[in-house]
Amino acid sequence: MLVVHSEEHRHHAPRHFLVRGALQPSAEQPERADRLLAAARRGGHDVVAPAALPAGAIEAVHGAAYLGFLRDGPAAWAALPGAAPEIMPNIHPNRHMAGRPTGIVGLAGQHQADTACPVGAGTYDAARAAAACAAHATAAVLGGARVAYALCRPPGHHAYADMAGGFCYLNNVAIAAELARKTHPRVAILDIDVHHGNGTQGIFYDRADILFVSLHADPNSYYPYFAGYADERGTGAGIGANLNLPLPHGTGDHDYLDALGRGFAAIRSFAPGLLLVSLGFDASAHDPLGVLKLTESGFAEIARRVAALELPTVLIQEGGYLSDHLGGLLATFLGSFEAR
Repeated sequence: MLVVHSEEHRHHAPRHFLVRGALQPSAEQPERADRLLAAARRGGHDVVAPAALPAGAIEAVHGAAYLGFLRDGPAAWAALPGAAPEIMPNIHPNRHMAGRPTGIVGLAGQHQADTACPVGAGTYDAARAAAACAAHATAAVLGGARVAYALCRPPGHHAYADMAGGFCYLNNVAIAAELARKTHPRVAILDIDVHHGNGTQGIFYDRADILFVSLHADPNSYYPYFAGYADERGTGAGIGANLNLPLPHGTGDHDYLDALGRGFAAIRSFAPGLLLVSLGFDASAHDPLGVLKLTESGFAEIARRVAALELPTVLIQEGGYLSDHLGGLLATFLGSFEAR
C-alpha cells in the first residue's frame, strides 16, 4: 500500500494541554508518527514523501484570517510579556459576547476551541505537511490506486474552517474531500476515531454532496462534549447527510461492528465515488485516552469490512496515542485491508 508521510511533523511538538483543570504533557507527540511509520515500513509498504499541496487546497476549507493566525500568531504571542512558549487561550467568546478583537490573546480565543491545541512556531508548517500527505494519498486513489494511507500528524478532524481544537489545526480529511469532489459528485467520510469528528461535521453540515458518518464514544461525558449526538442530521441541503453513531463507553468489538453496519448501510445508499476514512486507533482498549474497548481483532475486522465496500479508499490518520499496541494496530489494519 502507498503510505504518504512527511518528516515536517517534527516541527510541531506541543508541550502541554489541560485535563480537568490540570496541566499535563501533551499526548500528541512526534513519537506517535515514529511508531506508525516504523510499523508501515515493517509491513513492506511503499513510503513516500508528499508532493507540494495543490494550489488552493487548504483555502478551499479554511479561511484566510484563521490561516494567518496559525502562520503569524506565534510571533505576536512571543512578543507578549511573560507569554508561554505556545499559544494557549485563556478566554473564549461565549454565547453572550460577539466582539471581534484583533490582539493575539483575543484571536487565540477566537481561533482555538479549547486548551488542547497549543500553537507553536512550527505548528503551521507541520499542519500544512499533514494536509499535503492527505492530498497526495487522495491524488493517488483518484489516479487509480485502490487504497492509500496518509500518515497525517498533526491530526485534523476536530479542526473547523476557522478554529483549531483537540490536537487538530487543518482538517486533513475535509481538504481531501474537497479535492475528491473535483472528480466525484459524491464523497463519503467514515470517522472511526474514538472522538467525534466535530470539525469535519461542522465544515460539511449543510452539504448534500459529502456524507459524514461517525462512530465514537458518547460525547455526553467525553470530548468534544457539545457535538456528536444522534439527532445531529445536518441542516439545509445537508439534512440526512450527517450520521452520528455515539456508543456507550466500554463498547467492545461486537456492538461496535453492529453500529458500523448501520454506517455502511448509509454509505451504500449514498453511493459515493470515493471513501475517506478518518482512521483513529484510540478506540483501542489499550489507548491511554480512549474509553472504548476494541481489540486488535476488532480493528482487523473493521478493515476487512471497509475493504469489502469495494470503494476507492483513502485512509487518513487521526488519533491513536502512545501505547505498546499502536504500531501493531496500524500493521493489522493495513494488512487486513489489503488481504480482503
